Amino acid sequence: MTRGSLRVGFAGTPAFAATALASILRAGHTIPLVLSQPDRPKGRGLATAPSEVKALATRHDLHVLQPASLKPDAVRETLFAIDIDVLVVAAYGLLLPPPVLGWPRHGCLNIHASLLPRWRGAAPVARAIEAGDRETGVTIMQMDAGLDTGAIVARAGLAIDARETAGTLVAKLAALGATTIGTVLAALAQAGALPATPQAAEGVTYAHKVRRAEARIDWTRSARAVDDAVRAFDPWPAAWTTLDGEIVKVWRATPLPEAGAGMSALPGTILRVHPLGLDVACGEGALRIDELQPANARRMPAAAFAAGRVVIAGTRLGA
Repeated sequence: MTRGSLRVGFAGTPAFAATALASILRAGHTIPLVLSQPDRPKGRGLATAPSEVKALATRHDLHVLQPASLKPDAVRETLFAIDIDVLVVAAYGLLLPPPVLGWPRHGCLNIHASLLPRWRGAAPVARAIEAGDRETGVTIMQMDAGLDTGAIVARAGLAIDARETAGTLVAKLAALGATTIGTVLAALAQAGALPATPQAAEGVTYAHKVRRAEARIDWTRSARAVDDAVRAFDPWPAAWTTLDGEIVKVWRATPLPEAGAGMSALPGTILRVHPLGLDVACGEGALRIDELQPANARRMPAAAFAAGRVVIAGTRLGA
């Protein structure tokens, strides 16, 4: 490789990864190959569409491969015929078998959206918000055969704002990850090697994949915990509850500051309907629903929904 430039392979699929790919392009590195997941149905019409990474790569005339798996010998032979210094991986969605990990000259670097070893796994952003964490960040990790267990090349921290959603936080972490991988690649091009530190054995947590069913609001939890869940599952799969047997998505909510609010009512009971929204009793405290979305309708202020449906205090959500 020439000093200051690398042959960088890239593997990624969603917008989070596309932000990193754009940064590598701007840095002037040669990108002989981009790997992305196969095109999937998207949108209301479920028309087949490329991933954000493929769309960006195509606009820059990069060579794109979209294998459904990296295990077949024919796929590996195609990859191994391409000479790269390093493979950058960001939210790719496919496991890299050991032979693929050993393919690039300097191995594979993963951009992971947490401060490892906290929140290894598939959904680090949602789990950090759901757990009430006040800080997260990105880790550049030298990939190995384990689940996000590789040695740490670089880390960058980021505060989680009080009203952060998974959607807003992913965007911030994407930008931070793009900047951090840029710095790492520049260091690799300059020095020809990257020092890495093994992950600590303490503080390991796992960010299991988010399932639709767990987005149902459990009103027996504290108002703070419900609020964390609402923000953690925005934009997907969206926190939800039921009203008179119909599903209602909850998009914005605010824990109420009043000590003991709602303690005398059953969890899920609407305590008050007013122009600011719906106040709902939780297992501890109360939560104001600010914005919601009934089935087959648009998002709307909770107060407007209540007026249109004649929702009254005493009605119980989730019953």
